[in-house]
Amino acid sequence: MEYRDYYQILGLERTADQAEIKRAYRKLARKYHPDVSKEEQAEDRFKEVSEAYEVLKDPEKRAAYDQLGSSYHTGEDFRPPPNWDQGFEFHGGGYTEADPEAFSDFFESLFGRGGFGGAHAQGFGAGTRRQFHAEGENTHARIAINIEDSYRGATRQITLKHSVLGADGRPEIKERKLNVKIPKGVTEGQQIRLAGQGEPGIGEGKPGDLYLEITFNPHPLYHAEGKTVYLDLPLTPWEAALGDKVAVPTPDGTVNVTIPPNSRNGGKLRLKGRGIPAKEPGDFYVVLNIVTPPANSDEEKEAYRQFSQAFSFDPRSGMGG
Repeated sequence: MEYRDYYQILGLERTADQAEIKRAYRKLARKYHPDVSKEEQAEDRFKEVSEAYEVLKDPEKRAAYDQLGSSYHTGEDFRPPPNWDQGFEFHGGGYTEADPEAFSDFFESLFGRGGFGGAHAQGFGAGTRRQFHAEGENTHARIAINIEDSYRGATRQITLKHSVLGADGRPEIKERKLNVKIPKGVTEGQQIRLAGQGEPGIGEGKPGDLYLEITFNPHPLYHAEGKTVYLDLPLTPWEAALGDKVAVPTPDGTVNVTIPPNSRNGGKLRLKGRGIPAKEPGDFYVVLNIVTPPANSDEEKEAYRQFSQAFSFDPRSGMGG
């Protein structure tokens, strides 16, 4: 996937204010609009310009995009850093009114989550002053938790970043802290709704809600796929060949597991119901990883020689030659 420098596409410096961004977009949109432009590849250029404007016109998208820094260049191979937008609070959804199918994989990878809804309900209150009231927008953010929090539930303090327009017309990042209850059994991609913690309403309008999308921090032992959890378990060759009982760590405590004789590398042992808790809990899979010890000393080398003489096993017997 190629990186896109949205400032370069619009011919702007990163210090440009919102008015400059709007003027640059209007100028380029008139130049490359497919209905009127005689420029080569006008339609492709119009899509690039529209995509850049979709991000830079929105203070939150722009502030999040700016966090990636200026070290990348257009056309350079790019993968979003892990949790690059963690804790950044967006209004509405990932997309605004744009058609996501019109934009690049780069845009999709950064802002393509959608589905959070940002509709406003508004009306007028009673009384002689007819004061305007409007409900606040829903907001959303991604937060990373430990997989152990999903097994036990937890309360965590999180810091959310959101943007406001500063006096110079550029978005400024502000922070707020919230204590969040992590429910037992939450999985990656699931949303936690915090009622009334979104955008404040106007007048007597109710505040919007805040939706937190859950991701798991990288763990040295476990990884989860839905409710199913996996652990790569190192084994010696003799444990795999002869079988043994091995203490296996899980996020919910240690379990003694029987390794069957003649176990193969990559084999899986299922611990039913020991995955992420739920009404129907997930399973926990132990993935066997046979590790060959090095032969550093003379004694260890001699042990391998004796081992080789005791077996007629040839792993390449089916390869011919």
